[in-house]
Amino acid sequence: MSRRPVNPARRIGDGVNIPFVGAVQSKSRSSPLLSIGLVVVGAILVIGYFYSGSGEPSSEIEVVSKVEGGVSCTLEVQRALPILKKAYGDSMRKVLHVGPDTCPVVSKLLKEQDTEAWGVEPYELDDTDTSCKSLVRKGIVRVADIKFSLPYRPKSFSVVIVSDALEYLSPKYLNKTLPELMRVSADGLVIFSGYPGQRRAKGAELSKFGRPAKLRSSSWWIRYFVQNRLEENEAASKKFEQASTKRSYKPACQVFHLKSHH
Repeated sequence: MSRRPVNPARRIGDGVNIPFVGAVQSKSRSSPLLSIGLVVVGAILVIGYFYSGSGEPSSEIEVVSKVEGGVSCTLEVQRALPILKKAYGDSMRKVLHVGPDTCPVVSKLLKEQDTEAWGVEPYELDDTDTSCKSLVRKGIVRVADIKFSLPYRPKSFSVVIVSDALEYLSPKYLNKTLPELMRVSADGLVIFSGYPGQRRAKGAELSKFGRPAKLRSSSWWIRYFVQNRLEENEAASKKFEQASTKRSYKPACQVFHLKSHH
C-alpha cells in the first residue's frame, strides 16, 4: 500500500554541476594523497551543496532517499493536507478523495476534528488491511470506475481531491470524468498529477490499470482546462502557494486548483 514520492524533475545528475568531479577524474594518475584529498574536498562540497541555505537538507536529499520507490501523488496528498487546510479553510470539512490507495488518505482526514471524508478507489482493491476493509464495509470508501458517473449527488462534497487517476484516462474519458468530479464538488477540485518523466510508484502495473500512465506537462493541462472552460480557483491557488512557502513545502507532483461548476 505504501508508495514513496519523488521529484524526478530535480533528479541528481540532471543538470546539476557538482564541482571538482571532473578534476578528480583528470587527476587519477597523480599521487594517491592528492587523489584522496580531492575526493574529500569534492565530498565536502557536495554535502555543502545539498545542505546550503536553511541549514536543513534540501529537496535534492529527499530525491535521493525516495527515488527507489517511484512517485505516488496519492502519498503526496497526505503530505499536502496541512497546506490544503490552510488554502480551503472550512471547505476541508467535507472531502472526497479519488485515487488508488485512498484508504490512508481518508483515514488521515477522519482523524482531523470536525472533518468528514470519503474515498473512491478507481481500481480493484488487493491485499487491503483491516482498516481499509472496515472503511469499505461502512461505505466510506467505494470501488468505482471513474470513467462513468460517480455514485454521489451533486455538490455532495465541499472539496474533491484526485490523484494518480487521471493519468490513466485518455482525453475521451477525461471529458467525462472531470465534469463528474466537478458535479459532486461545491467549493473546488484539486488535481495532483505527476510530472512528465517521473517513474511511477511500484504497484501501478499495466495489467491493473489497463494502460500506461500518461504523465502530462503543466502546459498540456492548462491548455486542456482552457479548451474545456474549466476555471482556475485563483483564490485557493494563491493561498496554497503562500502556505507552501511559509512551511517550506515543495510538492513532488503538479497541483491544480479548479473552480466547481455552479
